[in-house]
Amino acid sequence: MVKLENSILLSIYEKMTRIKMNDERFIAEMSAGRITMPYYSARGQECIPASISVLLNSDDYLVTIYRGIHDMLAKGVPAKLIWAELAGRETGACKGKGGPMHITHPATGCMLTTGIVGAGLPIATGLALSSKMRGDQRVTVTNFGDGASNIGAFHESLNLASVWKLPVIFVCQNNRYAEHTNFAKGTACDSVASRASSYNMPGVQVDGNDPQAVYAAAKAAIERARGGDGPTLIEAMTFRFNGHTMGDAGGYIPEEEYKTAKENDPYPIFRAFLEEASVATAEALNELDEAISLELEEAVRFAYDSPLVDASDVLKDVFA
Repeated sequence: MVKLENSILLSIYEKMTRIKMNDERFIAEMSAGRITMPYYSARGQECIPASISVLLNSDDYLVTIYRGIHDMLAKGVPAKLIWAELAGRETGACKGKGGPMHITHPATGCMLTTGIVGAGLPIATGLALSSKMRGDQRVTVTNFGDGASNIGAFHESLNLASVWKLPVIFVCQNNRYAEHTNFAKGTACDSVASRASSYNMPGVQVDGNDPQAVYAAAKAAIERARGGDGPTLIEAMTFRFNGHTMGDAGGYIPEEEYKTAKENDPYPIFRAFLEEASVATAEALNELDEAISLELEEAVRFAYDSPLVDASDVLKDVFA
């Protein structure tokens, strides 16, 4: 296992905290009726993007899905631009016209959020091809769920990425449920990672709740990609604590399975580890939490103080 420096561990914690706090506030604002939107909570999955993003450069590419705001926050998309976008404000990342499922922010490498299952995979492969043709040493990370691994575009993308040795890392955040269907009921193989061998690339399954395990797998994959050796498939096993959408109570998840998942919540476990390993004191972590909380309040205020998109401008800058 890679031994991480304290500064990296704290950076991962900071990103996990930012993701968790924003997720909880999104839900609170929706519940209060102040924002109306389709929202797909990733609470429980914050360890994965937090542990990968600390290895990425600002100009490395990210492609994610509708349940991907945690990926964007980890990559560095400013929270205030996300909040303004979700609130339909002109100051949003996409001028209030993309909403939660279609955010892009090229300045931080966030090139696509897609509401179509599996649709980001071929686009990520194309971005990686462009990087290879330019020779710019960028890598592309594409995040998707276990359900998308059964889409034809998944197999087509892995195949071409391997044939052309493209600098792309395919990250399956396997939260065990594709909408309402348990992984075992919809997938013939035991793991997504096992499919990598069919395309002559490394495939590794890791505990998505363990920052050090995710970091180690991502580090090897990114070094391989930057070195010109091609793609890697990472399957990070995780769990989403909320329903598929906010109107979904998750009644299809067995009670004991959910209880076990909550007991393995990566956030409090990682925070406890940081204290026990003397990486940081409780007081220092509380100060970091408070700073992120203030940042969040500023982001929410920025969104609500910004003007709504004017109806006459709805079709401007919209190309598809």
